Amino acid sequence: MKSLLASLFVALLVSGCMVGPDYKRPSATVPTEYRGASSEPSKAEAGSLGDQKWWEVFRDDQLQSLIRTAIQQNYDARIAATRVLQAQAQLGITRSDQFPQVSGGANLGAQRTSKSIIFPAIEQSTGSVTLSAAWQLDFWGQYRRATEAARASLLATEWGRRAVISSLVANVASAYFQLRALDLQLELSQNALTARRESLRLTSVLSNHGNTSELDVRQAEQLVYTASEEIPDLERRIQQEENLISTLLGNNPGPVTRGLHLTEQPHSPEIPAGLPSELLERRPDIRQSEQLLIAANAQIGVARAAYYPQIALTTSGGFQSDALARLFGGPAGLWSFAGSLTQPIFTAGRIRSNVRLAEAQQQEALLSYQQTIQQSFRDVSDSLIAYRKNREFREQQELLTASAKDAARLSNIRYTGGVTSYLEVLTNETNYFAAELNLAQAQANELLALVQIYQALGGGWQQ
Repeated sequence: MKSLLASLFVALLVSGCMVGPDYKRPSATVPTEYRGASSEPSKAEAGSLGDQKWWEVFRDDQLQSLIRTAIQQNYDARIAATRVLQAQAQLGITRSDQFPQVSGGANLGAQRTSKSIIFPAIEQSTGSVTLSAAWQLDFWGQYRRATEAARASLLATEWGRRAVISSLVANVASAYFQLRALDLQLELSQNALTARRESLRLTSVLSNHGNTSELDVRQAEQLVYTASEEIPDLERRIQQEENLISTLLGNNPGPVTRGLHLTEQPHSPEIPAGLPSELLERRPDIRQSEQLLIAANAQIGVARAAYYPQIALTTSGGFQSDALARLFGGPAGLWSFAGSLTQPIFTAGRIRSNVRLAEAQQQEALLSYQQTIQQSFRDVSDSLIAYRKNREFREQQELLTASAKDAARLSNIRYTGGVTSYLEVLTNETNYFAAELNLAQAQANELLALVQIYQALGGGWQQ
């Protein structure tokens, strides 16, 4: 009997089918190369920046230490990890529907009736031990499709976690480079303030001896105030940037240890972008979107399976006796077996609507997947263009700063020689100071564009 039942179960499972469409990766329009990418063959053969580990891209030891701490302690990263655990548990719950559910039970009892005039006192004990199993046969693949969807959801959650890590690495690096740019601007402002205070002192001495006018003193004061007014605002921005980094690290607001100077941060003038087709396999948000599409596709099969009969098998067995001593012997054994088939007849369109809902959700997931791919190509192109143009801007800003520096030097010589007024010194010193601050920000923008390229190419999550 047992072998017959086992053979029946196997035959039903083998003959069962899976309704619903099987997943096939949809076609995507992929460009042959990124707009804004370098056309040099050596760079095209160098692979992609996105394939490199984050510690290979950001080589400042202190920045690497900050990123490691952020990956371990950042709350968004930890929340994403718990979502993966939830998805793993949900997969286990869903997958369990494919297998028989077995339960056991025991019941022991004793009863005593008091003695009466007619009947003597009676003591009676009863006991039963049962083992039951129920199996909802997955003949149409409903539970297998549900498991497929749950497994895809788990992978989507895992890729979502990697996307969080990639964004976290980019955010920490961007905040750190911006902090170092503010540090450089503060240093320039403090140096300018020191030099201009000395210039004001000398101009005041000359004015006291009648060698220059009071107007020159006032103009020298303007240079001092211009430099000094920058310092409080820069200090504010520095502390707020430190607070941002501390929060990314999962810490309370506090100071941040620095590493390399802004101008010492290593980076290549040209960035290898690699092949656009590789982006579909590397970028975590694309992979996450595809897994969500797979899950939505599998849900169509779950919805369609409701059209077909549901087959359930139940069986139970055990022992029951009115005497505990004879519970496992004699005629105490019992068993039962039953099967049932349920076929929906009238549901007022519920099943059809569920199928349409699943198909519409699959179409939404498909469009979202294609949109994510398109947006990713734009992200890479925008960041490549930004990096190249920011580098060109920084190079021109360096020339402008050098020219402004020399003009300030010459105007001071001319003023000392009595050839020109202090207004010329005021103008050229102001231009030089503004050029220095702009150059520091231009250097930071170039590094920030490098971070954007790395994230756009799908780098940062590799551990």
